[in-house]
Amino acid sequence: MKTLLDIENWPRKEHFQFFKQFEEPFFGLTLEIDCTKAYATAKELESSFFVYYLHKTLVAVNTIECFRYRIHNDAIYVYDRIDVSATILREDNTFGFSLIEYSPNFEVFTKNAFQEMERIQNTSGLLTREFPNDNLIHFSAVPWVNFTSLSHARSYTFPDSCPKISFGKMMIDTNGKKTMSMSIHAHHGLMDGFHIGQFVDCFQKLMNQ
Repeated sequence: MKTLLDIENWPRKEHFQFFKQFEEPFFGLTLEIDCTKAYATAKELESSFFVYYLHKTLVAVNTIECFRYRIHNDAIYVYDRIDVSATILREDNTFGFSLIEYSPNFEVFTKNAFQEMERIQNTSGLLTREFPNDNLIHFSAVPWVNFTSLSHARSYTFPDSCPKISFGKMMIDTNGKKTMSMSIHAHHGLMDGFHIGQFVDCFQKLMNQ
């Protein structure tokens, strides 16, 4: 479900009208996330760490309202729920775009994730299904590289307002602290650095639980 945002009474009306005219309206930043506690919790649950931090990402996305905004024909809609299209690696080192339905319940989400991951790993090609709606984030992991910046391939002619979130290699320091680089790209017509900060704070708290 989605509802129309009242742009006329929205404090960011001018910001939206300004940035939506850009050929490249996305902005991004990269930061370091402490994943020490989250990694330990995932292992205690005998869960995939990837699925664990993917779920925490979606919890934060669904918590911070502007991450649920999407642009349709110069109007902004607010979705009730945001799912995820994550890149899933296969044994031949190709990947496919998945569609994993979000649930606040971690066990339900884990079941959804593994069903879709198995489906991707037993298909070939990049686009193996339809994506009828844009209540998504685009998600990827680059576990081989501890990156300090990241860019995305994008078609400027394709209408897109989905946030893009990526994670890098987990690093461990001499004291056992575990960290990962995290990249967030979002449409500047829908949010600013302040809102990215809200998301990061929410996500880090979830990872520390």
